[in-house]
Amino acid sequence: MKNVLYLFLAFGFSSVSFCQTTLIPDPNFEQALIDLGYDTPPIDGSVPTNNISSIFELDISNRAITDLTGIEDFGALHILNCSLNLITMLDVSGNFELGTLDCSNNQLTNLSLPNTNGNALTELRCYSNQLTSLDVSNNFELAFLECSSNQFSIIDVSNNNLLNAFYCWPCPLLADLDLTNNTALINLAVGYAPLG
Repeated sequence: MKNVLYLFLAFGFSSVSFCQTTLIPDPNFEQALIDLGYDTPPIDGSVPTNNISSIFELDISNRAITDLTGIEDFGALHILNCSLNLITMLDVSGNFELGTLDCSNNQLTNLSLPNTNGNALTELRCYSNQLTSLDVSNNFELAFLECSSNQFSIIDVSNNNLLNAFYCWPCPLLADLDLTNNTALINLAVGYAPLG
């Protein structure tokens, strides 16, 4: 009896680890995951976490997605393209492996980036949104930033010493910009007209 109980407990615990799910409340996001083979129909608001935790690259552009809740469980994600959607808030602050993010052409008013020392973000495209602020101060590896056509008046890139391409054109409200520390800059376009 004791052996049967141990066997049952071992089997029970192992099946729990395989059944963990990630909530995906946006049906268009889940449909994209189904189309890519990471989930199976029907749309039920969740996906097995084991199916997404090791994904390296995810292209879910132009899918009419409004909510990327669940993206935090894509732990190995290095490249994310969620451009051309209807997303208003995006939180990838827990995606520390994220090296390339394209969230351009959405309706973003809030973008939370990985902000701990050692995060991998090197390339960010967030142009054509409605951002009133953008914090890249802890993205020390950032080399490419395109944040044109947003609503912020100040952007601080003083900690981004590796930045070699910076496009913030047009940004009609941009009033203050200090590029003193950005000695690696090669490509620059700021304001209403390209500079340099």
